[in-house]
Amino acid sequence: MDPMEAIKVTFFQECDELLGDLETSLLALEAGEGDSDTINAVFRAVHSVKGGAGAFGFEALVRFAHVFETSMDAMRSGTLDVTPDRLKILLRASDILVDLVQNAKGLCPIDEVRVAAIAEEVASMIVPEEGAADDGPEEDWGFKPLTLDIGEKPAGGWTLKLKLTAPMYASGHDAGLILTELARLGGALPELDLSDLPHFDSIDPEGGYLIWNIALPAATAERDIRDVFDFVGDEAIVTLSQAGNAEAAPVEAAPVNIQDLIRGVVGDAPASPPMTNSAPAGEAKEDAKSKDGARGGAGGATIRVDLERVDKLIDLVGELVINQAMLTQSVDDSEISKSSAVISRLEEFEHLTREIQDCVMAIRAQPVKSVFQRMPRLVREIAASTGKLARLVTDGEATEVDKTVIERISDPITHMLRNAIDHGLETPAERAAAGKPEEGTVRLAALHRSGRIVIEVSDDGKGINRPRVREIAVNKGLIAAEAELSDDEIDNLIFLPGFSTAATVSNISGRGVGMDVVKRSIQGLGGRISIVSRPGKGSTFTMSLPLTLAVLDGMVAVAEGQTLVAPLTAIVETLKPKPGEIRFLGPKGAVVAVRGGYVPLIDVGVALGWRTQAIDPQNGVILLVESEVGGRAALLVDSIQGQRQVVIKSLEANFQRVDAIAAATILGDGRVALILDTDAMIATRLRSVQPREEEMREAS
Repeated sequence: MDPMEAIKVTFFQECDELLGDLETSLLALEAGEGDSDTINAVFRAVHSVKGGAGAFGFEALVRFAHVFETSMDAMRSGTLDVTPDRLKILLRASDILVDLVQNAKGLCPIDEVRVAAIAEEVASMIVPEEGAADDGPEEDWGFKPLTLDIGEKPAGGWTLKLKLTAPMYASGHDAGLILTELARLGGALPELDLSDLPHFDSIDPEGGYLIWNIALPAATAERDIRDVFDFVGDEAIVTLSQAGNAEAAPVEAAPVNIQDLIRGVVGDAPASPPMTNSAPAGEAKEDAKSKDGARGGAGGATIRVDLERVDKLIDLVGELVINQAMLTQSVDDSEISKSSAVISRLEEFEHLTREIQDCVMAIRAQPVKSVFQRMPRLVREIAASTGKLARLVTDGEATEVDKTVIERISDPITHMLRNAIDHGLETPAERAAAGKPEEGTVRLAALHRSGRIVIEVSDDGKGINRPRVREIAVNKGLIAAEAELSDDEIDNLIFLPGFSTAATVSNISGRGVGMDVVKRSIQGLGGRISIVSRPGKGSTFTMSLPLTLAVLDGMVAVAEGQTLVAPLTAIVETLKPKPGEIRFLGPKGAVVAVRGGYVPLIDVGVALGWRTQAIDPQNGVILLVESEVGGRAALLVDSIQGQRQVVIKSLEANFQRVDAIAAATILGDGRVALILDTDAMIATRLRSVQPREEEMREAS
């Protein structure tokens, strides 16, 4: 790849992160949870985007970001108040920034009229419409130069020399903003040095010739001065000296050439330092150590790696695990003595393989914050379009999960939040009549539970109207009119394709598409979804998902000669049934007594169609499993072979979808084993024999 293109890819990746943080900060300000640090974070994000865009010549992005940046600079200086109306404008402006970045990637066209309109709104916050010039070019968007409010020259202290260069202007940096920042640190009115200004005939219009000398108080921390130039990097020549320090002779660095910068990035040449340090050597070393320590405390250094390389590494580690299992199987078959050195080394190899696999999987782990931070905006917009008041509360944003899961949970969460606001929450008048606050609360939480990630979407609304849900299901022909359904079964009717409780079709709901898609998406990830609803109190939707789609801890079992793997996270215990603990319900159904209660008994061989008659439970082994959709159930298998970590292989991608089977894996002996979908198996069994089991539960 061309070095410039590689840098551009990095720039776009950083843009995505910066724009995500930008929106999060703006929403925090809108919710009244922000402070001056939040305003500064917005300013830095926009400034960084503008600086990178200028380096690559994305002029439209630079111009718009400059307008945005100046408004944020006015807010952080206190000359522009932070109000809800202004924040709404800035949120729309953040959408424009996203569109302009996408346009720079070549992914979408730009509506120039809309961009100009939003830019005018942002600019008008700083320059009132009646005071704006009307004879300038339209693309200037009525912008006015900054006014510097810099005090008198302090006695002693720091002397800073700033030389502006052509690359700095080309990158979209504004000298006025830099000087304003220095003024906030107590800097005096800059002295302009024109000694480098050439004769008019030889001036390069795009060149940089101005030099500024600024005096700063001695009490100003050197680190604070350097922080002003974090976003300028090597594109300005800066020397810093301290009065009374004889060794502090300013040393100017040469202007940075873009080709030199590229060579530095790809390793052919070192990158130039952003500014010279005129402090004594001991202080410089101590300062560097303190900075390194601060960075280490914040999470250490990071590198960017192509996702394809990480995926390849994970695939190779998966193959390593399979080969390690095969080697273990071969050693077991060879009947080598357990005290042999081979067995000892093999156990060490197995332990090391497991550690490598855990470390590699941790590389792909990401916090769900990247998904959660997009949801407050969605809640605000849906609430506004439905005329309701809603507040989103998030919890567990730092919960980590595999990147593949992160990428695929955004749509289900979006559907569920839309459903919670549109169908769950009442209007302000209805809530007031019910004695509730007019503003409803929607909660989005993530947590780890039993080796899985659980995501909950709950609301304090009216709950599910079960009589209406049943009536709609009957009218649509989804259930028979005489069907006897429990509350849980009625609640789960909303997951049926084509089901909707909306009276009219809108841009939010009413077409019967949504919750069925959510359920299919969750099941496609090997997860499950359940509902708990209390009329008048609200509803909670719980999604339980695997932490990763690459590996699985499972129990290897045998049914009718076929090897199966049951997810260990679903297994409560294994047991051998005793005489009298089995109760039969008709020719096919049966339950087993477990600690004073009865749970359904499912013969796995029969459920998968491998045999027609169930085996005697006393001749098999029971796996007591727990499901989100059907509670506990007992899976009857012929035998179990032990616990093992297996590498998941998609059955649907390599063969086809099979009911009650989640995926496949390769065992140590080279055989393919099927991974059970315990939730699907239990749900199928409950639908077929639930009436008889209800009778048994009542009898017990």
